[in-house]
Amino acid sequence: MTGRRLTSLLAYVTTAATGASLLTGCGVLPGATGGSREPVTVMTWAPDQTRATNMPGMPAMAQTYARWINSQGGIDGHELRVLTCNEQNTSAGAADCARRAVRENAVAVVGSYSQNGRAFMAPLEAAGIPYIGGYGISEDEFTSPLSYPVNGGQASLIAGHGMQLAASCHKVSLVRPDTIAGDKLPGLLNSGLRKASHRSATDIPAVEDAAEYSRQADRARDQAGRENGCVTAVLGERTQTFFDSFRRLPESEGSKGGDGGKGDGSKGDDGGNGKDSAVRISSVLGSVGQPVIDRTGGAHSPFEGAYVTGWYPEADDKSWAPMRKVIQEHAFADNRVDPADAGVQTTWIAYTVLREVVESLDKDRVTAAQISHALDRGTRIDTGGLTPTLRWKYEDLLGAPGFPRIVNHEVTFQVVRQGRLVAQKPGFVDVGETVLSAP
Repeated sequence: MTGRRLTSLLAYVTTAATGASLLTGCGVLPGATGGSREPVTVMTWAPDQTRATNMPGMPAMAQTYARWINSQGGIDGHELRVLTCNEQNTSAGAADCARRAVRENAVAVVGSYSQNGRAFMAPLEAAGIPYIGGYGISEDEFTSPLSYPVNGGQASLIAGHGMQLAASCHKVSLVRPDTIAGDKLPGLLNSGLRKASHRSATDIPAVEDAAEYSRQADRARDQAGRENGCVTAVLGERTQTFFDSFRRLPESEGSKGGDGGKGDGSKGDDGGNGKDSAVRISSVLGSVGQPVIDRTGGAHSPFEGAYVTGWYPEADDKSWAPMRKVIQEHAFADNRVDPADAGVQTTWIAYTVLREVVESLDKDRVTAAQISHALDRGTRIDTGGLTPTLRWKYEDLLGAPGFPRIVNHEVTFQVVRQGRLVAQKPGFVDVGETVLSAP
């Protein structure tokens, strides 16, 4: 064999051996994740481009998180693979996403949004796939043994909102979806109002995806009264539509929303109409948030002075700095990933849970059963001050009727001042007893 042919043969063998080592995981490219550890595949879903509530920032945040963590070598050496799915705000869409997660061997569904808990939990339970850090909008998230919620869901928000309103509102009108989930909201709000021996709110059901709400707005303002009355709306993405209808009501029949920009819980002035005491508006995080306030005029928004109850610290809190840095460096020009959006924030916290539980396993191959077992046996999750320390052992569960798997029953009281959501009261407020007392 000539020297030239021998050199070519050696080059071919060397190249083939190098390629084989990369395929088998024995070697890695600079900056790539891996070693011998298998990838971890998860799914994040949310509705997008529907007529009701849309949460495109949640799957976008999941993809951003994956780019960041993989640039750091993955989770404990595992490449993170994120599947996304449009849940479409339908039972069929939610079930399809869940079945796809099963088909593609996802070890968890993380940081997702769906109102269709019954549709998606059955396929996940049959396959043993844990549901980590759902948005908290469906009852099944707080009843399924394979669900690990990171917040107290709508139950904690609404019960806490009643506590927030009780101090300043003489009468309260609640506008909420005319749905099975919406039917639970009046009892929860009233449980919070009763903490201050307050009368019950007027319950005003409304179609969740209506184009306008003039009739409900007029009734809400009338029932709230003209003296320290409050109108609260919890309609998801349509909350903005409701308050636009509310703002357009003839001033002679009532008073404007807001408190003249005070936003401090004190008695407002006449709301600018010179006739009646202001009817204050309010809502909860997810129905009203910083992105909505920005879109509707900032400091000149109709939400100026509004009370808002949230799960987490306000968006400008320093605890969000790590998330903001990841978004800045890895979301690129994706404007769906808004760090002030409650869905984005929930997804970040949910992936924090995933990361810590995978690291606690220290396994070359991670399975769905290993993840759920680790969470059940009491792996403690530190979210950096965004929530209390999370743990899902039996003794950590609140055990409230309809919401037994709540472990984080703390909320924050916020108010809109000069176009920004800021803390009305520092720190967290525990609403566990209030949720337990709800009918």
